[in-house]
Amino acid sequence: MIPENSTMYGLVDCNNFYASCERLFQPKLNRLPIVVLSNNDGCVIARSNESKALGIKMGAPYFKFERIFNEHNVVVFSSNYTLYGDISSRVMRTLNSFTPNIEIYSIDEAFLDLGGFVGKDLLQYSSEIRETVWHNVGIPVCVGVAPSKTLAKSANHYAKKTQIAGVFCIDSESKREEVLRWQPLDDVWGIGRQHHSWLSGFGLKTAWDLAHADKQWIGKKMGVVGVRLVNELNGISCIPLEEAPPAKQAICTSRSFGENLTDKEEIRQSLATHITRCAEKLRAQQTCAGALQVFAHTNPWNNTRAQYHGSLTVPLLTATSDTRELLRYGMAAFDAIFKPGYYYKKSGAVVMDIVPAGQVQRSLFDTVTDRPLNSKLMGVLDKINGKHGQDTVRMGAAGFSKKWRLKVEHRSPCYTTRIEDILKVHI
Repeated sequence: MIPENSTMYGLVDCNNFYASCERLFQPKLNRLPIVVLSNNDGCVIARSNESKALGIKMGAPYFKFERIFNEHNVVVFSSNYTLYGDISSRVMRTLNSFTPNIEIYSIDEAFLDLGGFVGKDLLQYSSEIRETVWHNVGIPVCVGVAPSKTLAKSANHYAKKTQIAGVFCIDSESKREEVLRWQPLDDVWGIGRQHHSWLSGFGLKTAWDLAHADKQWIGKKMGVVGVRLVNELNGISCIPLEEAPPAKQAICTSRSFGENLTDKEEIRQSLATHITRCAEKLRAQQTCAGALQVFAHTNPWNNTRAQYHGSLTVPLLTATSDTRELLRYGMAAFDAIFKPGYYYKKSGAVVMDIVPAGQVQRSLFDTVTDRPLNSKLMGVLDKINGKHGQDTVRMGAAGFSKKWRLKVEHRSPCYTTRIEDILKVHI
């Protein structure tokens, strides 16, 4: 039974988000099959409903299916995360106008706390949310509402797969049973492949079966997480809203090159850019890193060339988020691991041993004399790049080479973030 006076969560999920973003500025693509490719135009990472109907699977390699795409007039896009991120922020701002308590779960999903809306028709309110996002941003969404986050996920899936209105509210025991009897076990939030295989072996097929499983038995196999999942499916909220996600304990930035590289300076520039991104992310969450790892390696899938994977972790005297300081350590580490004669395919940087910026313990041998002033300088750098665009001001080590950049032969314009890409209307 659903507890009385329980809180209510809403899950808002954008429909085929990447494809919807592309259609937003090209209405001629409506009802046409669309796929979006991963970095370096590798595999399919997003599909429109029309592409799904053609049987195109997630992860399908582009080079293997290019002929099929051409035969069915599938519109292909390289991933454009700058565009998708900006559209996502507009969706989230709109959702924030409906409740002050919101957890941004992913680029296209958010949980909303709807528990304080006493006397509100939540089904009608959900429809209003959906219509407002469409009106303000132009992105279609589905909304699921329930007493727990797991049930809200289930309600959202039900709304997306079966409800023409695109909204569903589990506000009664009969509706909870309706959704859970419909939902396959492997579609439940938190059930991975191994747990699904194990549970199926004991005859559990649907979310309803799992909700009525013996908690002690579930706990022996799945631990406290499994027991919590069963409670959530029964309408008992066990997973609170995370309005402020915890700071990351490690940050990795890496990319595969658009082409194999042998030139040391080209690879150095790529690595400097990755270290710069790590430093920006550290400052964004107001933390500093106590260790830095850099790596560069060849293509492990190419059996015709010699393989090499170079990696080095450097402990820092004093934890920092200063781009210049991290670059000094990183470039020295890169010189130590680089070996000529190899065809390199990827480089990256990882910052670790992360601590809050206000709790940094300085080393006795620290030679940096004015860290507060350096911190202000990095703050000014971030403000300039935040206002005028990424890398408006950059470190010289990052260079301007394009050889290591991602392969993006089908990328759409950045309609909302680049002045030269703004659509022009001729009257």
